[in-house]
Amino acid sequence: MRAEELSIRRFIGTILVFLAIFGVVMVVCPLIGSERISLSRALDKTIPRSENPDAVIFFHTRLPRCLLAAIVGAALAAAGVTFQAMLKNPLATPYTLGLSGGCSLAAVLVILFFGSLSIRFSYLQPLASFLGALATLGLVYRLGRSRGKAGSIHPVTLILAGVTLNLLFGSIILLLQYIADPAQTFFLLHWLMGNLDIASYSPVLILVPFQVIGLFILVIHGRQMNLLSLDEMSARSLGLDVTRVTRRLYFASSLVAGTAISFSGPIGFVGLIVPHAIRLVLGADHRLLLPSSLLAGGAFLVICDTLARTVLAPTELPVGVITALLGGPFFLWLLRTRGKGGVIT
Repeated sequence: MRAEELSIRRFIGTILVFLAIFGVVMVVCPLIGSERISLSRALDKTIPRSENPDAVIFFHTRLPRCLLAAIVGAALAAAGVTFQAMLKNPLATPYTLGLSGGCSLAAVLVILFFGSLSIRFSYLQPLASFLGALATLGLVYRLGRSRGKAGSIHPVTLILAGVTLNLLFGSIILLLQYIADPAQTFFLLHWLMGNLDIASYSPVLILVPFQVIGLFILVIHGRQMNLLSLDEMSARSLGLDVTRVTRRLYFASSLVAGTAISFSGPIGFVGLIVPHAIRLVLGADHRLLLPSSLLAGGAFLVICDTLARTVLAPTELPVGVITALLGGPFFLWLLRTRGKGGVIT
């Protein structure tokens, strides 16, 4: 009883700490930019908003962008935690499993061939990306199982399949860019590098229902993820319906990652850096790791986007460049430290 009470205290205390960090980031980062603004002046209701440049910049330019970055970062980090638990592979992320490529291809097809329709039906693009993510994960999963013994998942094959599919989807996207008109090509190039440059709350409002459903499913399956981290036989012996739970987690992780990528473009390494950093601090209990990574991922991408806006101000970098510069060395370090005899375990 006392151990359970201590565990609850730890859970509440840890989540409150990460909530506080997330809150500070969401307040401070919109204030940072090429144009300095004051929070007190932005919140001053005695000045009409149309006559208050601080309020316009804070609420109409930077806050929507930070909110989108928080949602996308949370989705990618949560998906990374889930894939690493299900596949028992520290390198499994939406990017390395090919999910980003599948989402991007589906979104590009909608943008190029159903552009006017997607404007009228705002949910068309995220739904297409979700289906692209689901189809890609299903293909990677089948390829991974085909090489394993007794139908088990082979981790090396999963990563190789994901990387190969990313390259294949990337080649198709390049072909589509080549045949597109110059305006579409420029937009796609910017989007494919990771783009959070928005000036409205519409993408945020569209994403919220998808993210609430998907993240809720993931968070309530923390205990099951702990069991999935064991070998499949042990998980089944402890009463887990592995097939049913795996399908739920594939659906939820595809939903959150796919819909997020449909608006932000493929942003790499968030699902790799954040889960491993939080795991080093908190341990591998997914009941605590998943919600903490979710909040940390949101804060992390908001900070990365702030760097992208300011490091070469007034020129803005795509946020995907910042995450790649941070994540590339981290990926190589993880590959070196987790590789044993040339095999990823």
